[in-house]
Amino acid sequence: MNAIDNLVALLSRLPGIGKKSAQRLAYHILEAPRSYASTLAASLANLHEAIKRCSVCGSFTETDPCAVCSDETRDTSLLCVVERSSDVRVIEESREYKGRFHVLGGLIAPLNGVGPDDLSINSLLARLNSEGVHEVILALNPTVEGDTTALYLQKLLKETPLTITRLASGLPVGGDLEYADRLTLARSLRGRIAM
Repeated sequence: MNAIDNLVALLSRLPGIGKKSAQRLAYHILEAPRSYASTLAASLANLHEAIKRCSVCGSFTETDPCAVCSDETRDTSLLCVVERSSDVRVIEESREYKGRFHVLGGLIAPLNGVGPDDLSINSLLARLNSEGVHEVILALNPTVEGDTTALYLQKLLKETPLTITRLASGLPVGGDLEYADRLTLARSLRGRIAM
């Protein structure tokens, strides 16, 4: 295997990058100035030293605790539970949520050998007992694994005085009913709101 094939193989292991995209990226890097490739390589090499997990929420950060956890203006009564650190970023970019986060580090997926003990559920429970949380928002993807994890957490927390909510799901703004899949349409009907 030559250097280009090796780079293509490594790039194609990234999520959402197939072999053709990996080839385009590899040739883009080759055609760019050598300084670009050196800067990219140095950035990748230093990534794990520069970025760590927040000791409070589990999100990726350069400072511990992260900016969200150390922001005293955040609403500590709201705790949004997400699967990954990238989900924190997406929700933050909406500029609608003003509470805190908890990153599970995955979803319950028995077929992949991932159970509740593999996630940061114990640290979630500890936070709920110590931080004055009143509402837990389960912001998990509407997949089989996301639904399984949400149901597990709901059952785990049902005896607590906490309000447990889940993000609404359904048709996107500008969406067309004709192109909606059956599950999305069913969730939209179940989650309808009064006008």
